[in-house]
Amino acid sequence: MFTIGSLGFTAPLLLLGLATLPILWFLLRAVPPAPIKRLFPGVILLLGLEDDENETDKTPWWLLLLRCLAVAGVIIGFAGPVLNPKAEVDGSGPLLVLFDGTWADARDWDERVDRVEDVLTDAQRADRPVALVSLTDIPAGELPFQAADAWLQRLPSLTPAPWAPEADVVAAFAGTLTGGFDTFWMSDGLAYAWRDGLLTALEGQGNVAVFEGARPVYAMRPARFEEGLILISASRAVAGGATELTVAAEGLDPNGIPSTLARAPIRFAPGEVEAELELSLPPELRNRLTRFELEGVQSAGAVTLTDDSLKRREVALISGADGREGLELLSPTHYLEQALIPTADLIDGTMSDILLANPDVIVFADIASVPEVEADALLNWVSEGGLLVRFAGPKVAASSVSRTDEDPLMPVRLRAGGRAVGGAMSWGEPKTLRPFSETSPFFGLPVPEEVQVSAQVLAQPDPSLAERTIASLTDGTPLVTRKREGAGQIILFHVTANAEWSTLPLSGMFVQMLERLAISTRPAQPALDELQGTTWVPEAVISAFGQVSDAGTLPGVAGEALADPVLGPDLRPGLYRGEDRLLALNAVTGQTIVAPMAWPARIPVEGLAVERETPLKGMFLAAAIGLLLIDIIASLWISGRLFGPRSVPGTVAILALAIGVGGQPTNLRAQDSNDDFAIGATAEVSLGYVITGDGSLDRQVEAGLRGLSNILNRRTSVEPSAPTAVNLETDELAFFSFLYWAVTPDQPLPSVEAYAKLNRYLRTGGLILFDTRDADVAA
Repeated sequence: MFTIGSLGFTAPLLLLGLATLPILWFLLRAVPPAPIKRLFPGVILLLGLEDDENETDKTPWWLLLLRCLAVAGVIIGFAGPVLNPKAEVDGSGPLLVLFDGTWADARDWDERVDRVEDVLTDAQRADRPVALVSLTDIPAGELPFQAADAWLQRLPSLTPAPWAPEADVVAAFAGTLTGGFDTFWMSDGLAYAWRDGLLTALEGQGNVAVFEGARPVYAMRPARFEEGLILISASRAVAGGATELTVAAEGLDPNGIPSTLARAPIRFAPGEVEAELELSLPPELRNRLTRFELEGVQSAGAVTLTDDSLKRREVALISGADGREGLELLSPTHYLEQALIPTADLIDGTMSDILLANPDVIVFADIASVPEVEADALLNWVSEGGLLVRFAGPKVAASSVSRTDEDPLMPVRLRAGGRAVGGAMSWGEPKTLRPFSETSPFFGLPVPEEVQVSAQVLAQPDPSLAERTIASLTDGTPLVTRKREGAGQIILFHVTANAEWSTLPLSGMFVQMLERLAISTRPAQPALDELQGTTWVPEAVISAFGQVSDAGTLPGVAGEALADPVLGPDLRPGLYRGEDRLLALNAVTGQTIVAPMAWPARIPVEGLAVERETPLKGMFLAAAIGLLLIDIIASLWISGRLFGPRSVPGTVAILALAIGVGGQPTNLRAQDSNDDFAIGATAEVSLGYVITGDGSLDRQVEAGLRGLSNILNRRTSVEPSAPTAVNLETDELAFFSFLYWAVTPDQPLPSVEAYAKLNRYLRTGGLILFDTRDADVAA
C-alpha cells in the first residue's frame, strides 16, 4: 500500500491519471473553438433583435476547474484511498496467538478479542496458519495450527478463566514447543514465576511480541473479622496516584431478595499498591452478607465471597447459678465465655427476650427445668433450626427431669443422681475419652490424655442411646449426646461447663468441640484432619468476569483438595458446602501476589488499541458526482436554460437527481427505516420469513405464517403479531426467535456478510426452518 502521511492508497498506479488533468484542461478550453470576430456592415440590420438561446464564446475558468476537480475525484476514488491505513505486519509462516486467559484478562476482554481479530485478519491476508492457545486451558498434543478464518469463527466463544495457570502445566507446555513460529502474547500484565521460562522457549521458536491492556489491575482479598470490624484489603498491580474505589457489600435483605446492604469507599494513597477498609456492620447485616465486590471492576479478582468464617454466630448463655457465688473460675459459664467471646456474639436477657432475638445457639449451664410456657416456645425455636446445648451439673443431677419419660428438651433419659469417679467414695479412677467414631461430628479431633472426667450424669439405657451418643468415655458411658428435633438439634454434655466435674473445659479440645458443633465461628481455613475423608459440594461458582452463578451439576470435591487449594477446571472458585459448614474459595487469596510484569528490553510491548482504517473511496466518488451535478447546473445557467419557460423540466430533473444521489437524506431515511424495523420486530412476538424475491411465493409464505400466528393465538399463551418480512442483507436477525426460509432454485445466494449474520444468529440460539419445497420430486 502506498501511503502519504495518514492517507494510503490500495491502487496507487491509478493516481498517474492525475497527470492528464493539464491535458484535459487544454482540451476543454479548445473544444468548441472560440468564434472569429469579423466586421460586417450588414450586422446593423440585426441590432435590436433578441436571441432566446445564448452561447458563450469560451468556457469560464471556474467551470473548467470544477470539471477537472470532478475527474480528479473519480481518479482518486478508484485509487482506493484509506485514512489511517494499518501498517503491514512483517513475517511469514505459522503464528501462535497466546492468551494468559486469567481473571485479570476479564477487565478488558473485549479489547483483547478485537486486537486478536485484527491479528487474525492480517494472518488471513498473508495466508499464515494460526494457533490460539489459552494458558488456563492448554490443549493436549501439538499446537492446533489452522487457517485464520477458522479461528475467526471461534473467537467469540473464547472466554477467560477465573484462575491463574499452574506453573507445572506451563513448564510442561514450554517443553513441547517445536517447529518454529512467531508468537503474539496477549498478557494480563501480572508477574508469574513461570513467565521467564515460557518466554525463553517461545523465543527459541521465533519472534515474540507482547500485548498488554492499559486498564489497571485491581484485586480484593478475602474479608476477615477482627475486633468487631470487617477488614477488607485491596491491591493494585501498579502504584500510581491517589485512587478511590467503592466496595459494595452484597447479601439478602430481610425479604430474602439479593441487594446491596452497604457501600463504602476504599482509598489507595499515592504511590501505594495496598489499601484497607474497616467496615462496621451490625450482626444482623453481617450474617446476611454473601460477597464483597469492587464496583465498576469486571473481574473475579474484584469479588470475594463470604462463608461461615465471617458470619459470627449469636449465642445466648443462660446459667442456673443464683448470682455469682463462689470463685470466678467455678462460675458455670466462665469457660464458655472465654471460649466464645473471640468467635461469637454473646447475648443475655430473659428467656422470652432471647427467643425474640432469635439467636443461633442457646446454651444452658446446669438448668434442670424450664417453665412450661417458655418450654413450648423454646421447643418451637429448636424445631425451626435452633441449636440448644445443655451442660449438666448438680441441679440437673438432683432433679427428676427426663427420668421415667424423655423430656422434649433433653436428648436422652437420665438416671437419678450422678456418677462420681476418682474420689474416696467413687467407682474407680477418673475416666478419659474414647476416640471419636466416624459418625461423630468430633471425628478426627485428637483426644488429649490430660482430659479426665471425675463426675457425670448418666444416661438411661435405651434402644436409641447408641445412635444419639457422639462422644463417650473409655468405659463406654456417654459423654455427649445429641437428638435432632425438626430442623434443629438438642445436645447434652453430661458434665459441667466449668472444671468441677472434668478437665474438658481447660483443654484446647473444648474450643474445637464447640467449633465442630457450630456453636462458635470456625477458622477461615479448615485443618487437614477436618477435611480428610469428607466431600464438599459446590453451591455457587464465580466466572472470570466476577459473576456469581449456581454451580448446577458440578461434581463434589474431596476435602483433601481444599486443604491447600489449587484452583483450576476441577476446583473452581466459589462456595463449597460440607456436612455442616460453608467454605469460600476466591480467585485471589491473602497470599496472591499482584505485581506488574517487567518484560526484557528486547521484547516489544504494545497496547490493545486497534487502528481502524477508514475507506474514503465512497466519499471521493460522491464528491465527484456532486461536482458533476454542479457542473450541469452551471452549464444550464450559462446557456440561459436554467430560468424561463423551457427551464422548468430540466430544473426539476436536476433537483430530483440531486435528491436521489445525495447521501445524507438517504442515510437518514435508511436509519429511520432501520429504527422502525427494530421497534416493530421487538414490540411484540413476530414470526419472521426470509424474502425470496418471488412476490407470489412471499405472499403465500406470509399467509401461511399469518394462519400459524392465529392458531398460536387461539391455542397457546403466545400472541404473535403479523409476520415480518426479513431481508438477510440489511435486516437484523437477532430480533426473531424463529425464521421461515422458503428455498427456491432461482433464489440468489446470500453474500458473505449475510452468511456471517446467519452464523451469529444460529450461535446465539436462533431457529431457522428451511423449506426446500421439493417434496414432490425428492426421493
